[in-house]
Amino acid sequence: MERPGASARCPVQEQRARWERKRACTARELLETERRYQEQLGLVATYFVGILRAKGTLRPAERQALFGPWELIYGASQELLPYLEGGHWGQGLEGFCPHLELYTQFAANAERSQTTLQEQLKKNKRFRRFVRLQEGRPEFGSLHLQDLLPLPLQRLQQYENLVMALAENTGPNSPDHQQLTRAARLISETAQRVHSIGQRQKNDQHLRRVQALLSGRQAKGLTSGRWFLRQGWLLVVPPRGEPRPRMFFLFSDVLLMAKPRPPLHLLQSGTFACRALYPMAQCQLHRVFGHSGGSCGGLLSLSFPCEKLLLMSTDQEELLRWHHSLTLAISSQKS
Repeated sequence: MERPGASARCPVQEQRARWERKRACTARELLETERRYQEQLGLVATYFVGILRAKGTLRPAERQALFGPWELIYGASQELLPYLEGGHWGQGLEGFCPHLELYTQFAANAERSQTTLQEQLKKNKRFRRFVRLQEGRPEFGSLHLQDLLPLPLQRLQQYENLVMALAENTGPNSPDHQQLTRAARLISETAQRVHSIGQRQKNDQHLRRVQALLSGRQAKGLTSGRWFLRQGWLLVVPPRGEPRPRMFFLFSDVLLMAKPRPPLHLLQSGTFACRALYPMAQCQLHRVFGHSGGSCGGLLSLSFPCEKLLLMSTDQEELLRWHHSLTLAISSQKS
């Protein structure tokens, strides 16, 4: 028999109860993960940064390049955790936000940090032996220094998700609603800046790799300041004769066509010679065939003011990926 009044339960009260359950669950997860995060930060700060400073195994500039503002990030977590343990979420996170700039600095140094680690492991025997010794401590379990270095950037993503959920499930009449909302916004903005820094670093890595593949006088500086989108082999279909394989490098503003150097070339074997550079702002793109999704490949038509290219691939999926990337490049130049 149905209890009287059960079906008439107030929807507002039910919503508040759901918010409170989600808030409590999110708060618990934030607290538990912060404890583990601080523990791992402390391992690196104590057994690597502090001891390396005392021993002088690395010069100060090398140590700074490797760890960046690690100790300051550790200190920020030490300040935050007591507030979380006391249930003062808004006050703690509001006080934490001025430290977010440390995460931006850490992201900007991330590529340099990985390069420094690999260089020191390769050439510095004392450092290599020291790292192996510290990683063997029982406190580290199976973790390696290389696994721990990205930890602050991974935690920033967790902060964004958890603090956003905490703010969304805190009622507007709650005393810490404004503090949590502001903290969620500032953490999200920082995460976006860090993501942009990571994208630029990945792009720079692609550009250096592509520049190293290009040889000859025409290749100098071709990749500077550009955004890399895609590379791969396509067949160039001439008006007469057989299709010729060429390597294509697509950037946000140009399409570069290159020809492989002869394998027996004394100095430039394994590289590519630039044959043409096509501006994407002047490109008109059409699929001649390859619409059906079959396995027979397809053909793309690229029209420029002074030339028309017919590019063929025997791989239907690869052709679709090229069409998508070319469309993005063209639209970015015309927007």
